[in-house]
Amino acid sequence: MFRTALRNVLAHKARLLMTVLAVMLGVAFVSGTLVFTDTLGQAFRNQSAKSYDDVAVAVEMHPTPEEARKAPGLSRQDVDKVAKLDGVTSVTPRVDGFAGVPDKNGKLIGVGWSNKGTNFAPGKDGKDRAYAFTAGNGPTEAGQVALDKVTADKGGYKVGDTVRVATNGPVKEYTLSGVFTTEDGAVNAGGSLVVFDTAVAQKLYLKPGFFQSLTVSAAPGTDDGKLLDEVLKVVPKSATAQTGQALADQQAKDIEAGLGALNQVLLGFAGIALFVGIFLISNTFTMLVAQRTKELALMRAVGASRKQITRSVLAEAALVGLVASAVGYVLGIGLAVGLRSAMSAFEMKVPGGGLVLTATPAVSAFAVGVLITMLAAWLPGRRAAKIPPVAAMSSVHAPASTKSLVVRNSIGAALTALGAVLIVLGAGQGGDEGRMLIAGGAFLALIGVIVLIPFLSRPVIAVIRPVFVNLFGVSGKLAGLNAVRNPRRTGATASALAIGLTLVTGLSVLGATVGTALDKATTDQVKADYMVSMASGNSLSKEALTALEKAPGVTAISPQQAGALDIKGSYVSASGVTPGDVGKVLKLTVVNGSLDSLAKGAIAVDEKTATKRGLKVGDTVPVEYLDKQKAKLTVGAVFEPNEFLSPVLIDHKLVTAHEERAEIRQIFVSTEGGASAANERALAKAMGDNPDITVLDHKGIRDSFGGPINLLLNIMYGLLGMALIIAVLGVVNTLAMSVFERQQEIGMLRAIGLDRRRVKRMVRLEAVVISVFGAIVGIGLGSFLGWAIGETIREQIPGYALVLPWDRIGIFLVLAALVGVLASLWPARSAARLNMLAAIKTE
Repeated sequence: MFRTALRNVLAHKARLLMTVLAVMLGVAFVSGTLVFTDTLGQAFRNQSAKSYDDVAVAVEMHPTPEEARKAPGLSRQDVDKVAKLDGVTSVTPRVDGFAGVPDKNGKLIGVGWSNKGTNFAPGKDGKDRAYAFTAGNGPTEAGQVALDKVTADKGGYKVGDTVRVATNGPVKEYTLSGVFTTEDGAVNAGGSLVVFDTAVAQKLYLKPGFFQSLTVSAAPGTDDGKLLDEVLKVVPKSATAQTGQALADQQAKDIEAGLGALNQVLLGFAGIALFVGIFLISNTFTMLVAQRTKELALMRAVGASRKQITRSVLAEAALVGLVASAVGYVLGIGLAVGLRSAMSAFEMKVPGGGLVLTATPAVSAFAVGVLITMLAAWLPGRRAAKIPPVAAMSSVHAPASTKSLVVRNSIGAALTALGAVLIVLGAGQGGDEGRMLIAGGAFLALIGVIVLIPFLSRPVIAVIRPVFVNLFGVSGKLAGLNAVRNPRRTGATASALAIGLTLVTGLSVLGATVGTALDKATTDQVKADYMVSMASGNSLSKEALTALEKAPGVTAISPQQAGALDIKGSYVSASGVTPGDVGKVLKLTVVNGSLDSLAKGAIAVDEKTATKRGLKVGDTVPVEYLDKQKAKLTVGAVFEPNEFLSPVLIDHKLVTAHEERAEIRQIFVSTEGGASAANERALAKAMGDNPDITVLDHKGIRDSFGGPINLLLNIMYGLLGMALIIAVLGVVNTLAMSVFERQQEIGMLRAIGLDRRRVKRMVRLEAVVISVFGAIVGIGLGSFLGWAIGETIREQIPGYALVLPWDRIGIFLVLAALVGVLASLWPARSAARLNMLAAIKTE
């Protein structure tokens, strides 16, 4: 039986090639993901261990707001106390924050959120052990900076050049004193590192004379644990300290956690591809069994048992799975190399090191490939073994019994109904628990629809068929009839497309709905021509606001400055705004009172907060600022909530008076003549052409909020494309089997006058019918899931309303039809080339 299985594998190489491709793609994704994350994890762990190699103890300061007013960090006295401890050889204090450097074209170098500035902390030898200088040396004056080599190379900077550096205000110019290499995490994450003189860094990021952290190096033989205890005795109570080894271990755990999330996402898509592949594999082996019906019947007649027949089919599947797994594993290694290289496209530096090939990816690849193939082949093998020899010799395939169809449809309907109930319940409950219910319901509903899909094929295709009959005549009518001739096979083929399009449509509905809500919020609530903010996500400075106020053409300007007030015993967030101008740059609907009262030191409260706290216009309320100073403020207005502002509005000058450092999130600006290239240029020039500051018009504002959603959708579409490729292979298989089973019929059609062109059209239209059927099922289920998930986030998104992206849905239907046309090319050509006389003689 094993020799028979091997012979059959070699005899049907073309048929099995599609199965090999399907399994190979899924296995490549699984093994590639595991190799990639293993390699990345090992590289980062090695880098982490290297960066903490000579660190005995690391200290960080986390002062409370009250403590920060007196001592925002570790003082020079604290550093000196640590340096005097027994066993300490050196102490390196640090202070850091955002710093961005533009290239020669004014574009920010690196990824905004990982662009960092810090201080140069030389030891007694005049060197800072964190930096290995390849040219020049560290900054020793206020007007000097040093750059990491990657940033210097990208910007074309050399020692002695003038470098423009952006922090959180207008750009300042410095002289480049040196270029260095480093293992700093900011540079390795694709950002840049600017090293300032210590006094300059303290002034920029904290306060003169204070540091945020320090690292301690110890003499050989020093017990790090004991040194840690001694350090904790001399640093402030709000400081935290760890040994270098503990920090390296923690960072390694963080790396594994981060890569674990990436692992889950990529393996999830691999699972989808393999799940879709099950239908293709099952169809392939169903076709092979059908082609060998007489052979199997003869084997049964000469003594082969049902178990032997089933085992022979499973042996074929195992051989195919082994070949596909081996090829898939090799491709997976190539995929891992490609993913590592692709990270450079996102300006993310990957630490050096070779590929890590452990046993886990290899074992997983072969286990997944072989098991999935055998699982998918088990049902066709079992079905072949159950056919009696006499029946098998006289019939190509045995019809499904009425009982089996009733049981199948009943199970499918029950699963679908249960899944739908869970999805509706999850949508009503909302939150994380609701989404968990929806996930469970979606799984059950998807399985139910897959089980039920042969039953659905007849009524759905009956609706589609008249369109094809009217457009293509006899070929269209025959295609519609052929598509429902074997509902199980049609359903299995359509299921592959339905799964992929369920996910794609669900994401599209959710993305379109959220995007439309964000667009509406922007259009309805922003009256300003521009919104100015930091690309890095940091806050703008007071100097930035002052510079924009003086810019030519500005007619109204207001910041959104973050603050907080303690009202009646609990803090509420407040926005510092410009009285008089805030109503000109943002749409504010006043319910009671007047926003003009802000200029007199009053506050404005949104409707929800006023109702919750029992406030009304004219009330005088005691408040406490973050610096613990108390005051009595009058409620001057009640307004409808605006998503760009906090629940309480106050003059930004009052906020600034009680905060050491302004936290300005955005600045809204209206200009004379509206948005124009000249006005945008004037604002950018006022900010010193700071590469980190973005000046966004209405379209830019919409894109800044909707961009991440579109990026996520595009990534999802790309990853799900693999499932659709496997679905195409499934359609090819189904049509090939259909042509094989209908050779005699096609010969008769040719004999009575159906020419080759119409035969090709018939097969192509059959593929289109099946593909569109799968698309309709997937789009319907995906839209339902998109609505349900959207209901769980309705409260977090203002103006939320379900939006069905009809344009994308139309594209999905067209693409499904195109999938059918492409998949039918080979089977249609084979059908048209059949010799009509030979086909008529086929038994």
